[in-house]
Amino acid sequence: MINRTCKVFFRATPEELERIYAKMESVGIRNLSAYLRKIVLRGFVIEIDMSDFKDIQRLLSIESNNLNQYARRANETGSIYKADIESLQRSHKELIRLMGSILDKFNDMY
Repeated sequence: MINRTCKVFFRATPEELERIYAKMESVGIRNLSAYLRKIVLRGFVIEIDMSDFKDIQRLLSIESNNLNQYARRANETGSIYKADIESLQRSHKELIRLMGSILDKFNDMY
């Protein structure tokens, strides 16, 4: 167990304190001392919504399965259907859109 014996004090307006508690709550930290230590020692706290990554993972899995099926069919029959290619292109465009959205969110962090 860490024995913290030094105290650090600072003053804040009621509005600033309200913002501190709101930010603390938004990242899921309930202890003010722990939150302030984390902010000061690490410089910042980032909470990332992973739902977009899960969507991309799901779409990549679907796209990979479809591509394998198309390749198997092409190897068996010697041809591939235009509708299959168009479906793969739509899926790929959706993946690119989701990745762009994620990159925009990362850029907005700074």
